[in-house]
Amino acid sequence: MILGRTEELARLDRLLADARAGGGGALVIRGEAGIGKSALLDRIAASARDMSVLRGVGIESEIEVPFAGLHLLFHPYVDRVEALPGPQAAALRTAFGLTAAGAGERFLVGAATLSLLSELAGDRPLVCIVDDAQWFDRASADALLFAARRLRREPVAMFFAVRDEAGRFTAPSLEVLALSALDRASAGSLLDQRAKVLAPATRARIVAEAGGNPLAILEFAAALTDRRASGRPWSTPVEPLPVTEQVQEAFRSRIGDLPEATQRLLVLAAADDTAELAVVVRAGERLGLSAADLEPAESARLVQLTAESISFRHPLIRSAAYRGAARGWLVAAHRALAETLDGDASADRRAWHRAAATTGPDEAVAAELEGVARRAAQRGGSAAVAAALDRAATLSSDPGRKARRLVGAARAAYDAGWLDRAAVFSAAGVDLATDRSTRAEAAWIQAQVAYERDSPAAAAALMVRGAAPIVASHPEQAVSILTDAVGCAKDACAPDVIRESADLLGTVALETGSPLRPVVAGMIGLRNLLDGSTKDAVAGMRAMVTAVRCGQITGFVERVLAGYLALIVGDDEAATEELEALAADTRRQGALGWLPYAQEPLAVSLLLRGRFRDAETVVAEALDVSTDLGQDTQTTILTAIPAWLAAIAGDAVACEAMAGRTLRAASRHPTNAALATWALGLLDLGRGRFDAASRHLDAVCAGPARHDFPLRAVPDQVEAAVRGGDSARAARFLPELRVWAEHVGRPHAAALVRRCDALCAVGGEAEAHYDAALALLSDAGRPYDHARTALLFGEWLRRQRRRSEAHTHLAAALSGFESLGAEAWAARARSELTALGDRPVARPHDRDPLARLTPQERQVVLLAAAGLSNRDIAARLFLSPRTIGYHLYRAYPKLGVTRRTELADLAARATP
Repeated sequence: MILGRTEELARLDRLLADARAGGGGALVIRGEAGIGKSALLDRIAASARDMSVLRGVGIESEIEVPFAGLHLLFHPYVDRVEALPGPQAAALRTAFGLTAAGAGERFLVGAATLSLLSELAGDRPLVCIVDDAQWFDRASADALLFAARRLRREPVAMFFAVRDEAGRFTAPSLEVLALSALDRASAGSLLDQRAKVLAPATRARIVAEAGGNPLAILEFAAALTDRRASGRPWSTPVEPLPVTEQVQEAFRSRIGDLPEATQRLLVLAAADDTAELAVVVRAGERLGLSAADLEPAESARLVQLTAESISFRHPLIRSAAYRGAARGWLVAAHRALAETLDGDASADRRAWHRAAATTGPDEAVAAELEGVARRAAQRGGSAAVAAALDRAATLSSDPGRKARRLVGAARAAYDAGWLDRAAVFSAAGVDLATDRSTRAEAAWIQAQVAYERDSPAAAAALMVRGAAPIVASHPEQAVSILTDAVGCAKDACAPDVIRESADLLGTVALETGSPLRPVVAGMIGLRNLLDGSTKDAVAGMRAMVTAVRCGQITGFVERVLAGYLALIVGDDEAATEELEALAADTRRQGALGWLPYAQEPLAVSLLLRGRFRDAETVVAEALDVSTDLGQDTQTTILTAIPAWLAAIAGDAVACEAMAGRTLRAASRHPTNAALATWALGLLDLGRGRFDAASRHLDAVCAGPARHDFPLRAVPDQVEAAVRGGDSARAARFLPELRVWAEHVGRPHAAALVRRCDALCAVGGEAEAHYDAALALLSDAGRPYDHARTALLFGEWLRRQRRRSEAHTHLAAALSGFESLGAEAWAARARSELTALGDRPVARPHDRDPLARLTPQERQVVLLAAAGLSNRDIAARLFLSPRTIGYHLYRAYPKLGVTRRTELADLAARATP
């Protein structure tokens, strides 16, 4: 019976009931050592007899072994891995060391974990229990937490028990059940169960000293009983200590009462709590100890022995045995274990024991740890790579090797999401390195951390400083770093850094035929754009876009940047195609952490082309993923896109809220701030608040991002100024748009200029410009720009009293806006038609039933319509098949269909 936990037990039972009903979830049970976490987990397992139960425990000595915890948890079900989608199955096999394939992305392993849990839950509802989760290796913890965050429609309940003081296991998006101390009545009842006859003063003292910690109550009672039996007084520490330390002191006292040989064997067992009993005994024999020396520890109820294993009755006993031992005993224990463990399967544990037994620099042991790092990298365990290289650096006697290992640890820590450690390791590497390439790599890592922690501008400046010394000696490395610098500087609207980077790139001597030559041309083209050489700028940027689209350039950063450059030169179709391909490649590789960075420019390209629902779908997933992964910077950046879409839809509340979030970080992310400001200008323009719209749009067109894609806000600025009666203001930014359109040579760009000319025209000249603009847009695949132009032309025709022609264009505009979900503009078209005597009824979903769906439902439906199975869709979207089925179940009634085969026809008729 568990005392004093009525509310906590009710919460656990609710989660189990939810899982039985098909709605999964996860709960972190957090509390100090001994507070009763394990007892609650035992109660969960006992209550789940009608469910499948997976149970694992974190093991401190395996904390640096990638996927050790996950393998332990899933070991009985390894045969079920083959039921997973191919890339996921391969990723798990690699993670478990079952194949020697290349490293899998850590989020692909997370998706595979989710799929395997879903597969196991197909038999009956599933409970997954993890005790001492703070000692799960980082790779396993990441995989399980990824799955836990996505148990939306799975009959799976996950429980993690974590120590309060352990900072290794953080799960910010999961619900936490914090276990507090037992009340005095419950504490007294528990004590009475174990020590029935106690003097009132002794009873009160134990209850007070234990502080409501159940383990402390039990151990103090046991210590009292043991000391009484041996005729010795019992006492707790004189100085007040935290309860956990008091319990450890009690355990240390009990261990100290054992024979020395027994204590030394306990140190051996504590030094590697994964070791089999035979390994501990063989290692003990090297120290002159025997198996018989374990009997006193077993009699004292400190360890449990079987024919094959030795385990401590509680992790605090292990901690007390290890941390209370003399340094010489610890060194001897680790050395003995290293000498005992043999064979390739024990190579990593052997290396770590040798490292623990080494008291000074040792290149041989450091080299062994580099081998540990290589093997961890092959399995995709970045955190384990960082730990091994960090320890290898500590043992290095050569400064150059030490620096290289530290920088390798920094890169691995960054890949694992450990930004603090990446910053520390890279700073130490920079200080030690004499090799320019190593110093440049360290500076690059520092810059990438700065991007997340400080700003893109700070990151770009660090990259330039790091790359400058290696332009001549390591040209390809320099190009990669400087390209990243230009990308950050572009986001930061830092023209001086772009110019400095481009100037350095211009001095790089690349080999003839190097695939990086077009990259250099693109970066120099961006500088030329800033300097007003638009023709040369467009040529250079197009060269890079073409090279990427031909597969000549394959780097992720370069492909993202090429997508942005395509937008700058007005080739939105090329941007969309390349970025869609990049997103697809990212999914195939399981590189979920990179997906939002590809989806951001993809959503912008769709937005500029008027494919609003597709943009909404893309950015919704990007926001979901970046939020899930704790990418706070990317989440803030992405919010500008739905703000723009909300302005088009006429949703003022959503637009202002999301734009405000982006604008709070305007100094760090001015390009995205420009998009958010553009959204506010569009919102005001649609509501007829022309002065306010002009102020917002002037800020965009005159702002630091005016050379980037926000240049396309000029037509909106012209319209706001004209309708506000300020012709001088309307002409202010039109020359820049005209030059851009002339050099990019795209029909839609020329159409935007002609629309602006029409707005600024006097008398009958407007008609020719409107006709020309509509003709240019007729085959350009720009439904939004076409509808906006038709609306303006219709309004002009109505003012000229040409009612029939006005009606034709206004009706076309209304139809276009309704198809796109651009309700703010549809309302304006209806108002104009009403003035002509028409009474149009709002029918925003008639043409596109998919508009009734949420972004994720639309995404799932379109993939199902393309013929993908639920399993395939789940693999692509990093969800479970059951979640996909739920979305389809919700979508069918909205679409008015009953069979999957009907989806293809609906998708074919959907508005892009």
